[in-house]
Amino acid sequence: MKALRNFLDKQKPHFEKGGKFEKLNSMFDSVETLMYVPDTVTKKGAHIRDAIDMKRTMIVVFIALLPALFFGMWNIGYQHFLSIGESPDFWTMFFYGFLKMLPIIIISYGVGLGIEILFAQIRNHEVAEGFFVTGLLIPMIVPPETPLWQVALAVAFAVIFGKEVFGGSGMNILNPALLARAFLFFAYPSDISGDKVWIADKADAFSGATPMGDALVGNFDNLPSVFDMFMGFIPGSNGETSTLMILIGAIILLATGIGNWRVMLTVFAGGYVMGLLFNLWGLNEYMDLPAHYHLVMGGFAFGAVFMATDPVTAAQTKKGMYIYGFLIGMIAVLIRVFNPAYPEGVMLAILLMNVFAPLIDHYVIEANIKRRLKRLKAVTS
Repeated sequence: MKALRNFLDKQKPHFEKGGKFEKLNSMFDSVETLMYVPDTVTKKGAHIRDAIDMKRTMIVVFIALLPALFFGMWNIGYQHFLSIGESPDFWTMFFYGFLKMLPIIIISYGVGLGIEILFAQIRNHEVAEGFFVTGLLIPMIVPPETPLWQVALAVAFAVIFGKEVFGGSGMNILNPALLARAFLFFAYPSDISGDKVWIADKADAFSGATPMGDALVGNFDNLPSVFDMFMGFIPGSNGETSTLMILIGAIILLATGIGNWRVMLTVFAGGYVMGLLFNLWGLNEYMDLPAHYHLVMGGFAFGAVFMATDPVTAAQTKKGMYIYGFLIGMIAVLIRVFNPAYPEGVMLAILLMNVFAPLIDHYVIEANIKRRLKRLKAVTS
């Protein structure tokens, strides 16, 4: 590591002001600060000293995603070989899925970081850290057979119109990864919905329906067991199938203080409560589906742990977080049951609440101000 540090120190003057590569300073800075703690400090004004910066925060989230990512790679191979009636060993299935996901990951990071670096150079800013996680989230929420050119378009749309037009990382009002998935869903629905897209190179006679797809058309007898859905032995997006692996990621986030338990808990609570209400109503088979099924079907758990908790687009006040998360869970199940055009529901629920998060915080703060004014009047009277 010392040799790498010395190499970077020798190259650094070339990228600073007056150097022959000064226009690429943002790119060099992003590489250096990813591997080493920045050697700059504030010169004046109030500031906070802390052992963790945004890059280290993003690295923790990246690590928390790895269990679901690796399981997703294995599951891609498992579903493929299951469809053709073969049962190879663990590593054969894993490497099959690895080779399917690797190009998607490369395209996601290549296009996204390229655009981020371009805008950073134009604005003479540092390269933002947020895409370090977003670049992995996008491959994990799309089908394994998504055409690479569509992935590139979706990433470009999400970065440009979801982040840069608002001023870059920290200024966006919508989750960029979900915006990329929404772009694919509405622009190329046949490539991100239906039974054909969830299993890579599957046999023609093999059904590739996800549990959400079966529930949508009323095939409740074909639903996998809760255990299989919890473990993730089902077709689905690359990283969303295993609730167990997602919860392991949630534990990592909570143990390190990076994740927000209020949002996670209330998303699950909101989905479960809405499921119970539909059970009481019971006008059709979908409403009679046990409430806990919704928590392990589709991308519900992944959305609750990794999407709804995005600190930029979520509510900021504590009470607002409870409201924000609870409404996401309720709306996700509501969309699933009542709108057959959008069987997943979680994506639209989170994007909708991203828009309303500032409004929720506004009313929470206004309520706090009114309560304190009443308390002040009571004390002074």
